[in-house]
Amino acid sequence: MDMNHSLDAADFDFVVLGGGSAGYAAARTAAALGLRTAVIDGADELGGLCILRGCMPSKSLIESANRALSVRRAAEFGVQANLQGVDHPAVRERKRRLVADFAGYRQDQLADGRFELIRGMARFLDSHRLAVTLREPGAPREISFRSCLIATGSTISQPAVPGLAEAGFWTSDTVLDAAHLPASWIVLGGGAIALEMAHYLDGVGCTVTVIQRSPHLLTGMDHDVGDVVATAFQHRGMSVHCGTKLMRVETTPDGQKQVVFQKNEVEQTVTAAEILVALGRRPATATLGLDAAAVEMENGRVMSLATQQTSQPHIFAAGDVCGPVEVVHLAIQQGELAARNAAAWLRGEKAKEKMDYRLALFGVFTHPQAAQVGLTEWEAARDGRAVHVARYPFGDHGKSMVMGETEGFVKLIGDAMTGEILGASAVGPEAVEIIHSMVVAMHFRCTAAEFLKIPLYHPTLSEIWSYPAEEIAEAVAAA
Repeated sequence: MDMNHSLDAADFDFVVLGGGSAGYAAARTAAALGLRTAVIDGADELGGLCILRGCMPSKSLIESANRALSVRRAAEFGVQANLQGVDHPAVRERKRRLVADFAGYRQDQLADGRFELIRGMARFLDSHRLAVTLREPGAPREISFRSCLIATGSTISQPAVPGLAEAGFWTSDTVLDAAHLPASWIVLGGGAIALEMAHYLDGVGCTVTVIQRSPHLLTGMDHDVGDVVATAFQHRGMSVHCGTKLMRVETTPDGQKQVVFQKNEVEQTVTAAEILVALGRRPATATLGLDAAAVEMENGRVMSLATQQTSQPHIFAAGDVCGPVEVVHLAIQQGELAARNAAAWLRGEKAKEKMDYRLALFGVFTHPQAAQVGLTEWEAARDGRAVHVARYPFGDHGKSMVMGETEGFVKLIGDAMTGEILGASAVGPEAVEIIHSMVVAMHFRCTAAEFLKIPLYHPTLSEIWSYPAEEIAEAVAAA
């Protein structure tokens, strides 16, 4: 074993910076492996982004919007009901109650004694020492470690648009805990957070305009998926502008806010009561002093290998600080893998486990929902992969027709020679749920022909996958 990394006198074998999903998963894994472990977290409230200001609170609000949308459409189903309004304080109280329950459970896990929980903000002194400014009054605490995981998450990005700061704006954090909502909104952004918030705001009765820089919504997904969401939003009464360039923000004499943007080289103006900025997040690394530890970064992001090791092999990274995909289930996998690799490193072995993003899964809880797993159509074209692409519309599918949810489609990407399912996309009713049929199939490297042997109950949404699978299986058989 390399004695430079033994540091038997160190305070801890494994120190985790950040007690969110990635950090907690790593800490519990390391403790179970027998490592002397500590978690350092100086946030006002423990729990991490997903629980406190991300996945769980946003889905709570979205469920309220979904109920409101159902009432608005009641007449289509022969039901006499009218939406009388939305009790925003009650929506917030329900969200707070749920989040408090989730956060309380996580806080109990962090403090159950398997590892030491240190409440403070950490800064690297060198590659094996940290200075921790404790939340409780007192001198900073110096901590030494044999290995470390950086899992400090991310913060909201704020764009440098002339006039934006002066006019003021909301972020998703503001929306998620608002007791009252302005009547009209301009949403800047076309990613998951922007579109989920736009869906929520429209669902509870606000007027919404979405302004996206890229030519399509949901840039990381296939364009046809984002285009369905854009069309569906427009059918609901929202305005959607893609392919834009933000020019400036102004305030009208009556206190309204105007966003001026270019589209097709023509300057346009949109006015609303409030602006929601949802243009992505950036890694929360600014205060960590990573230069002192000689940890390499690029544009604020910690550079890491598939083993989750950084440029310092005993320092690991997981979650939003390193990417490449900022979703919770992958952050958890990265954290667990990092802990196992750290244990191997400390035993004098090579860190062997590597992250596999073949089943990279992404979901967006708009209405309609959007989801994808594995290879996309544009990636296949970019890489010159020989594939067969097959789609089937929800508009021709029995269960979705009965549900009145006919916008969208499912799509499979199959290897042109073997028929193995390489990727899948869905945009439509319960897309984030039904994508898991393809996740399981792809886990076992199932071919389209093999998938067709699996019984699918009728009538269900999930059985729609059999139609594109049949098309791919027939194409491969005829080749």
